[in-house]
Amino acid sequence: MDITPPTETTPDTDITPAYYRQVLGKLPTGVVAITGINDDDEELGLVVGTFQSLSLEPPLVMFCVDKSSSTWPKLRKLQSFTANILADDQISICRSLSRKGPRKFEDLPCTPGPLGTPHFDGAAAYIDCVVTAEVVVGDHYMVVGAVTHMSEGNGDALLFRGGKFGQYQQIEIPAPEETRSAS
Repeated sequence: MDITPPTETTPDTDITPAYYRQVLGKLPTGVVAITGINDDDEELGLVVGTFQSLSLEPPLVMFCVDKSSSTWPKLRKLQSFTANILADDQISICRSLSRKGPRKFEDLPCTPGPLGTPHFDGAAAYIDCVVTAEVVVGDHYMVVGAVTHMSEGNGDALLFRGGKFGQYQQIEIPAPEETRSAS
């Protein structure tokens, strides 16, 4: 199935790719390393910023990957993957996996997970999945995975917003009931 957006846009708005990135760059995203291992024991990986829970019953996740990715066709053949939710101190892993070419995993600390796929040591969480669907959506593939194993790791998730990496900072906001009772 190919999901195609409507051909009309708002008449008074010119939505260029640069402006689109600028506006959507206001929303932080998590940084997730999708990893797998092929029959030749070659570790494969790519980074996505679009990853989320899709269903609780059954447990499903989804991510989107650019159709121009040279790594996704190799991972697709495996039918299973691990989503490593990178911790806020793992920018180097993100940068390494974002490079083109071989040896992306050189000097990256990882151990095999339950599916044999790479789990990055110190990641915030690990989610092992089997691919259940792939849909073409614009210039991306939307991939759905059925969760087979998952575990919490260490630390908080690495975030990306406005072209920069960051980390989560919790702030205290009173609940509506507390606000009303204080007046």
